[in-house]
Amino acid sequence: MTGSDSAPDSRHLPSGVHQAVRPGCALLRLETVESREGVLDGAWWPRSRDIGAELPELLSALTRHLGPVTRVGLDTAAWGGLPTRIVVDDRVVHIDSFPVGDDTVLITRGDQDLFSLLVIPPNATPEAARAAMAQAVRADNISQAEQILIDTGSGQEPSD
Repeated sequence: MTGSDSAPDSRHLPSGVHQAVRPGCALLRLETVESREGVLDGAWWPRSRDIGAELPELLSALTRHLGPVTRVGLDTAAWGGLPTRIVVDDRVVHIDSFPVGDDTVLITRGDQDLFSLLVIPPNATPEAARAAMAQAVRADNISQAEQILIDTGSGQEPSD
């Protein structure tokens, strides 16, 4: 991507990224400094609520960009049949589950490096998912995950 794809303060994703947003993808805002200022570090749009099918692919992608992931925190209300650990790329990743209903997945790398990703509901429309992901990856975002889903209509059932 070039700098001309999107202005730094734009609320839109660069066009190439916009086309790539589809179920099963994740967008990350990886900061190269120690202090990350936004509320969220990215967003994930799983294809389904089947954590056994969805989580390994996400963790493999995150490992390629962040290094080894040690823990994942998930909301028990959003996922059925959560295991306590999963093996991804020959590494054991521990899964913590809490009934928090906060529309996020927490990724831990190392001892205390934590990344918070907005989880887009699998049934979100592409337009709503793109808008939610664009807001989640903004460095100046101060909205919580639930508010982003409300603002963009991502939590609503798509109309037929």
